Amino acid sequence: MENGKSKIQSKREGLSRRNLLELGALGLAAAMLPGSALAQDKKLKVAAIFATPTEEPWVHQIHVALQRAEKELGIEYKWSEKVQTADFSRVMREYAQGGYELVMGDAFAAERESRRTAKQFPKVAFLFGSGAGPAEPNFAVFDNWIHEPAYLSGLIAGKMSKSGTIGAVAAMGIPEVNRLVNAFFAGAREVNPDIKRKVAFIGSFFDPPKAKEAAIAQIDAGVDVIYAERFGVIEAAVERKILAISNMSDQSNLGPDTVITGPVWDMYPTVEHAIKLVKAGVFTAQDYGDFSRMAKGGSFLAPYHKFDKTLPADVKELVEKKKAEILDGNFRVDVDEDTPVSD
Repeated sequence: MENGKSKIQSKREGLSRRNLLELGALGLAAAMLPGSALAQDKKLKVAAIFATPTEEPWVHQIHVALQRAEKELGIEYKWSEKVQTADFSRVMREYAQGGYELVMGDAFAAERESRRTAKQFPKVAFLFGSGAGPAEPNFAVFDNWIHEPAYLSGLIAGKMSKSGTIGAVAAMGIPEVNRLVNAFFAGAREVNPDIKRKVAFIGSFFDPPKAKEAAIAQIDAGVDVIYAERFGVIEAAVERKILAISNMSDQSNLGPDTVITGPVWDMYPTVEHAIKLVKAGVFTAQDYGDFSRMAKGGSFLAPYHKFDKTLPADVKELVEKKKAEILDGNFRVDVDEDTPVSD
């Protein structure tokens, strides 16, 4: 399940942004694409298939985006969680045969199976988190490209560390995780080149006790600011009274005196775009990765909350300056997918 989420490393930097197709130019061809135009009074049926529990941060962000779409876009939403790889195709078929026009989720553990199944239902739109590219005619992909706010978080960590040692406890050394951890450390070293790094991988996408244990080991080794790429780390930071950077969602409530901020992945732009295309009858196989970037509204830095009053002004000014440069396209955060190691 979770451990099967490892993906094929694929370099997707340089992908051109996809534009909405003009309906008038498509004409009759639109009727041949997945998700033919829906009647005004018919709710679009959307399903999601998750390999992990919806509490797991990566999956949670997709789930809450679809719940928002249910309220704001009037879709009918149903989901399945903790789906084993062996059952993935079966669940896909059940949703496709049950009249669901859009099926989303997490295909990292079932890359080949999900693509084979999608081809059996060419009129259904499939959009999955994946390490490989899209597959014609109806299998689109996305991923969490939130390395930009991870870099901004690193700027803060580098400035706030007093020991000169910061850490990160993450799932496993795969590209989607590596690029976040590396961006975090790159930001820290930009403001303090002498920063020492501690890195630990727990070998799972959802094992809070193991993540907490790894965090405590880092804290005992001198880490005073830690990137909680996985659940469980913040709990350790709260107990040991050190600063933490959260991940995926705004997790300040887990430690108001501990969590400064963190990268947030907002899947709603991706979900909204896909639903519009399916409703219009023009959904095609494409890579939706760009919708996770800051410029598209798919990621951002969580609010400082209590730290808004205590974070030094020069730190906040630096973050705002770099954020503006990213949004304006004047600064690009490097994508480094190599597995990081401790110093």
